[in-house]
Amino acid sequence: MKKPDRRHLGWSLAGLLGTALVITAIVAAPIQSVQTEGSVIPTARVTEGDVPVVVYATGDLRPLKAQTLVAPSLGGPLQILHIAATGTPVEAGDVVVEFDRSEQVERLETAQSELAQAEQEIAKMRADAVVQRAQDDVTLLTARFDVRRGELDVQGALLKSAIEQQKLVLTLEEAKGRLAQLQDDLKSRAETDRASLAVLEEKRNKAKLQMDNAQRNIDNMKLRAPFAGLVAVKDNDMNNAAWAGAVVPEFRAGDTVNPGRQIAEVLHQSGIELIAKVNEYDRAHLSAGQKADVTIDAVEGKNLAATIKAVAGASRRDVWSWNDPTRTFDVSFDLTGSDPASLRPGLTTKVRVTGAPIKAARYLPRQALFEQDGKPVVFVRQGRSFEPREVKLSDRTETHIIVTNLPVGTEVALRNPLAEEQKGTGSAGPVQPRAGS
Repeated sequence: MKKPDRRHLGWSLAGLLGTALVITAIVAAPIQSVQTEGSVIPTARVTEGDVPVVVYATGDLRPLKAQTLVAPSLGGPLQILHIAATGTPVEAGDVVVEFDRSEQVERLETAQSELAQAEQEIAKMRADAVVQRAQDDVTLLTARFDVRRGELDVQGALLKSAIEQQKLVLTLEEAKGRLAQLQDDLKSRAETDRASLAVLEEKRNKAKLQMDNAQRNIDNMKLRAPFAGLVAVKDNDMNNAAWAGAVVPEFRAGDTVNPGRQIAEVLHQSGIELIAKVNEYDRAHLSAGQKADVTIDAVEGKNLAATIKAVAGASRRDVWSWNDPTRTFDVSFDLTGSDPASLRPGLTTKVRVTGAPIKAARYLPRQALFEQDGKPVVFVRQGRSFEPREVKLSDRTETHIIVTNLPVGTEVALRNPLAEEQKGTGSAGPVQPRAGS
């Protein structure tokens, strides 16, 4: 056989051998392998050692003392006539918010008119009662005189005939009857007058109550500062009708609000604290007394030292995050060595807290953790592919997860191979782990 033929036969055998090796590799790949074309998955290995704990959070500056100003309860919507702008300095007693009082002024004038009318009617009834009482006294005195005269006539009629005596007795009885009837009538009239006067007095009391109520409502339609401080106007979310993510303006003159709505706050300038929100995993690494570094977004290069004052024991959930199962906790910080003049409530801050490290732990990067069927899993490297494996966590930080059921050195994926498969072109090439990860 000539040399060119031998060379051609060698290349043919090499091609057949390569094809066989590729087919063997494809058949030998496990079922759990994720196959995409040209995908490279970064990996990491389970490591044992001390895990640093650093908690990052955002917060805002709040005054140590604040008073919320609420729209008064008057039974209907209120229109803002005047409102101080955010940041306006006020003294105790200054008007911060004023509502339209025209309706209450009209009610006050009506009540005042009804009160004056009731008092006039009472005065007239009392004057008429005085005149009537004088007339009744004269009538009663006359009736008593008639009875006494009749008694004297009967006593002096011994020498008169029986018929004359009988007439005098009848006259006396008639006078006594008139006196008794007159006394009953006067008693009944006095009770009637007292009842009529009580009705008028009740009418006057009702009008006075309405007048006092209207005056009190007028006074309550001016919301005053309880102490010296700064004004912070609330956002007008249209009585909780604004949708999630909508940018709403602050309350301003002309807006209509319902009774009981929070309109503004007066912020006392005695001191400022920082309130930040942390998730339920980071809360376990925080405790009172820990030091923190604070950066203020609005003041470039402004870094402050802070100390954790308290960690809330009860969680909170944002009204717009009803579908997010993660709960947050409020953490209050005491700003040490800060200049109150340079800090104002409402400024947004970034907080960094360095906690005690987790000793002798087996850990992985946070990116290695995924969720499958509601369970935490990692994708463990098996040769040229990855398989999902449920993982048990004892703790987690901002950057790491602490695992208990994976041995040291276990290699896991840092990207979801299933997602890589969905983005692939459907070719038969297996997912390749990135070497040296």
